[in-house]
Amino acid sequence: MATQTATRSRSGGRSARRAARTAPVFDMLPGLERNIPVCEVMNGSQVERIHNASMDILENVGVQFRDPIALEDWKRAGAKVVGELVYLDRDLVMDLVRTIPSDFTYHARNPKHNVRLGGKHSIFVPMTGAPFLRDLDDVRRNPTLDDLAMFHKLAHMSPALHSSAHHIVEPYDHPISQRHLRITYSSMKHSDKTFMGMTTSPKNAEDVMDMCAILFGEEFLETNPVTTGNCNGNSPLVWDETMLGAMRAFCKRNQPVLCSPFVLGGANTPASVAASVAQLNAEALSALAYTQVIRRGAPAIYGHYLSTVSMKSGAPMAGTPEISLMNFMIGQMARYYEVPWRTSNTLGGAKTFDAQAGYESATTLSSVIHAGANYIWHSAGWNEAGMHCSVAKFIVDAEQCAMAYRMAQGPNFDDFDEAVAAVPDVGPGGHYLGHPHTQENFQTAFFMPEMFDNNSIEQWIAEGSVEITERALNHARKLLGEYQEPKLDEAKNEELLAYIARREQEIPAADELNQSY
Repeated sequence: MATQTATRSRSGGRSARRAARTAPVFDMLPGLERNIPVCEVMNGSQVERIHNASMDILENVGVQFRDPIALEDWKRAGAKVVGELVYLDRDLVMDLVRTIPSDFTYHARNPKHNVRLGGKHSIFVPMTGAPFLRDLDDVRRNPTLDDLAMFHKLAHMSPALHSSAHHIVEPYDHPISQRHLRITYSSMKHSDKTFMGMTTSPKNAEDVMDMCAILFGEEFLETNPVTTGNCNGNSPLVWDETMLGAMRAFCKRNQPVLCSPFVLGGANTPASVAASVAQLNAEALSALAYTQVIRRGAPAIYGHYLSTVSMKSGAPMAGTPEISLMNFMIGQMARYYEVPWRTSNTLGGAKTFDAQAGYESATTLSSVIHAGANYIWHSAGWNEAGMHCSVAKFIVDAEQCAMAYRMAQGPNFDDFDEAVAAVPDVGPGGHYLGHPHTQENFQTAFFMPEMFDNNSIEQWIAEGSVEITERALNHARKLLGEYQEPKLDEAKNEELLAYIARREQEIPAADELNQSY
């Protein structure tokens, strides 16, 4: 009797393991804790040289703050203000930057999806801002709110993506002036991961903060980051009223912002990698310092967008060696100031999901991982210099992030003794396929990508010669068919919808639906 019971138990165990292997798994990976060395391309004296050059820029060239509130804030903080130019003493800048937390935890709607950021802790975030998409049929067209929801669902179901971002694509079927409300709601509704908040105007940013307060509670926001704003600088050395007003909306509510100079190397920075980083560093520090003028101790993130410019056409380029070098250098500068930093990930200029897209994205992904980036934005879907988000590329990029995640964890020695003990068991000339250790560990020992085909040419032909774009689109359809919405609390959902309805009544829509970009 005991033998029969044991046999049934073993059989059930094998069946359970087989079912587990074939069942879809959408569990989010924990935030990445990197356990490989960072690549540092500068020595200590070169880091100091960049720092001192940036301080000289801030003290002697100044930064233009095109915002009367910011100018008054800087005067009260003790900075020299001449017109719209703010001259920042290095001691003042460093005193302010030192109050930025070196790491913090993002709180998601689902506490299981909370993630830590800073130091060795990193997260992957999808792309945002595409005015077009390549859809489930690989057709390039204008996006809708339903398309945005589709990407939020795919982000929710991608284990290595830690955020649903915000406007992954621009929903053209909704008025521009009201769009931020529906984008924020879609981020909240279709995923229970952390998300980004719109900073397209100060009032839009306030609306996002109000919606976050409905979802999480006003008091919770006071002590817990729940979303992320992005504030782009106008390089060289300008911060405008729109971005600064949005920055204030987030910082006053203790929510982190990415302070992101927008670098087009050779166009709005010097035609030099090191000098470009010195200027970018000055721009980022001026904004980081201002976040602490707004609210000391508020979380903030050293940001940037990096591209080099083709001197043949003036077009931005991705995946170039200089971008990798700048990522390595900016990582060193952020660690020098002990602040978290953001980078852009799988960028590309290709017009379709082709070899160029793959090479550009892989080059950048490798460099940002080895640079030690924390907030790894634009990690899925980006193509055509950000002009479209590709469903196929989104799926493959997300899997590439999972592969990079595995690599960045470093080697695992947990089962080392057990695995080495298999060597004398097998001996010379044998194989490990049937060994108990292999049977127990084959699923987790080596990453097995689903989107890559590693079968023989004969099998590939027999199965229809399906290339990666089609495989990825088929996988996206499968995921969407299996999607289960993480339901919002009904009372909070009703309150969010009521807030949106009220604000849409208050915000004029004009004829914006007929506008085109």
